[in-house]
Formats: sequence, structure tokens, C-alpha cells
Amino acid sequence: MSTALELARDGAAAAPAPYLTVEQVSKSFGTFQALERVSLSVAAGEFVSFLGPSGCGKTTLLRAIAGLDPASSGRITQGGRDITGLPPSARDFGIVFQSYALFPNLTVTDNIGYGLRGPAWPKARRRDRVAELLVLVGLAEHAQKYPAQLSGGQQQRVALARALANEPGLLLLDEPLSALDAIVRLHLRQEIRALQRRLGLTTIMVTHDQEEAMGVSDRVVVMSRGRIEQVGRPEAIYARPASAFVAGFVGRSSRFEAVVDAPSDTLVAGGLRLPCTASRGMLFGTRVLAFVRPEDVRLGAEAAALPGHLQAEVTHLEFLGPVCRLSLEAGRLRLEADATPDAVRRLGAVPGAILPAALPAERVMVFPIDE
Repeated sequence: MSTALELARDGAAAAPAPYLTVEQVSKSFGTFQALERVSLSVAAGEFVSFLGPSGCGKTTLLRAIAGLDPASSGRITQGGRDITGLPPSARDFGIVFQSYALFPNLTVTDNIGYGLRGPAWPKARRRDRVAELLVLVGLAEHAQKYPAQLSGGQQQRVALARALANEPGLLLLDEPLSALDAIVRLHLRQEIRALQRRLGLTTIMVTHDQEEAMGVSDRVVVMSRGRIEQVGRPEAIYARPASAFVAGFVGRSSRFEAVVDAPSDTLVAGGLRLPCTASRGMLFGTRVLAFVRPEDVRLGAEAAALPGHLQAEVTHLEFLGPVCRLSLEAGRLRLEADATPDAVRRLGAVPGAILPAALPAERVMVFPIDE
């Protein structure tokens, strides 16, 4: 009988190789270093988002994978094939741009079928493939319309269908929804995710929209200054950020400087002592950046029951629908807290009110400040 260790080894040996591998890829434009030794693996059928602020290198990385801006150094393999030096036409991908890039003088049908040429796509197969895609993206009744006759969301569906037309092994999405209004964006991103799951198509999306990345991705790649800061599942990125940059960029949080006190699971910030599990084991006097999510700040009687609770003044109240966001001041400490409208009414949390507030020790994230 196989032991658990042998089974684990067998499972590890049988694990499939990554579909796409980026190894130590760098890209420079003159003296500007857009990517610096980036490494990443993407599994077959996975939906991965590159997330980061403008200029962080996410689009450059996508374009390096596509061959549109070839890497200055490093190696890229897809399906076991080294594609580093191949032109875009020799790579196996479909791409959707932010601008849609549809041909205004061609119908929806002709736009979708534009790339289906050559002996691999005889007329009958081409016609059947376009008809299949029209149904797939819900545009069958718009087949003979021109792009100008379609809404923004419909135009993006055409662009998506065109990217899928030649049955690529990899789908690349470059800020595909940024030109759409909020409601259409939400609906279309859900459609894209459902379609990707149905097709089992390996997909990489570039976005600066955190909600978009967190809502559709199997994994998120957070980038900053041409480097990868963290790769992980959305919930892990949010709950366990690997750096101060990730903690500050992904999601909303209050940020403040603090010093590790004695005992080491205590911080001093703005003259206040705060319990903090994450600082346990750090040296006395270590300067840290601390972060706490608005939904983790406790208020009222619940806060008063916790160690290290504060008396905080409500300085501003913002209604956001299902929650209200309170701005709080406790001495020199500035915090944000989320509460339901009912809780706000119950607490009397109007501007000028003084409330007990607390930061649960296990919810405070800390990162040493580099000297």
C-alpha cells in the first residue's frame, strides 16, 4: 500500500506543466526600465489579472507575451514552445484592446470573421464559426449591423468574438472594459468570466480596476514599478498582502506610522497604544507602517469590550448605499470605519459625536519601514 508521502510525491510528479511561463523577463525603452526580471507561471484554463497603477508595467508585460513589444531579455514559453523571439503572427493568442479596434466599414459578421483566412478556413467552416460566435456572445440578431449602430458593450462583444474566432490557446484582454459605464462593465465582466469558464480558455487581463480584478480572477498579479509585488488568489491578496504597497493599493485601508513597543504585540501610534498580533516578535523600537480595513474597525459597545479601545470623534459621514463610511479622529490617529446605516443610527454616529472605537489586534497589518 502506498504511503501518504508516496501519494503526495506521485501527485506532485503528475502535476501538469504550466501552460504559459515568463522567466526573468525585462523590457527597457531607452533608459527607462519598464519590466525588471519578471517571472510568472499561468496554468491551462486559468484566469489571471495583472493589476497595478498606471505605469507599473502590466500592459508592457501583456504586450511582451503577445510579441507586440518583445522582451529585452528573458524567456517566454507557451504550451511548451519557446515563443520569446517569435513575431505576433506566429504566436497562439487572441487579443481584445481597450479601443475595440473594429473596422467601421465592415459588418459585425465580417469583423468577427476577418482573421479567418487561408486553407484552414474554407468558406463553409468560416461561416459556421462566425455563426457559432454570434450566438456565443449574444449578437446573432445584430449580425449585419455596422459598429456605429452598436452600443459600447455590443462593440466589445464583437471584439471579443473576433479574438476567439481562430480558436486561440490564450486570450489577452488589455483594459477591455475601461471605456464602458459602470453598469455595463459589471454585466460584461460577468459575461466574460462565464464565457471563459465555459471554454476553459487560458486568459490574462490587464486592469487598474481592483474590483474588476478581484471579481473575475483565479489569481491576481499585483505589479509596481516594473516588478511583481504579489501573486495569489483574490482573497489572499486582500487579507494577507505581502507588502505595504499591496496593502495600500488593494482595497481601502487606513494607514499610519507606528513603533513596536514592549511587549512586541503592542504598537504606539499618535501617542496611543494599540494591540497588534502581527508585530509579535519584532524588535522594540521598530518603525512600521500599519494598515487596517474600514470593515475591521469596531464601534460602540463591541469596541468598548476590546483591549486598547479609543474614544474617537466622527468628523465625516459618507453614505455608500449598503454601508456608511465614517471618518474618525482619535488624538493624532485618523481612521475610516464602515457601518451599516442601521448601525450608524443606533450609535448616533453623526459628525461631532464621540464613540468608542477599536482595532482588533489580529486585523492590524504591519510592515517594517525601510530605513
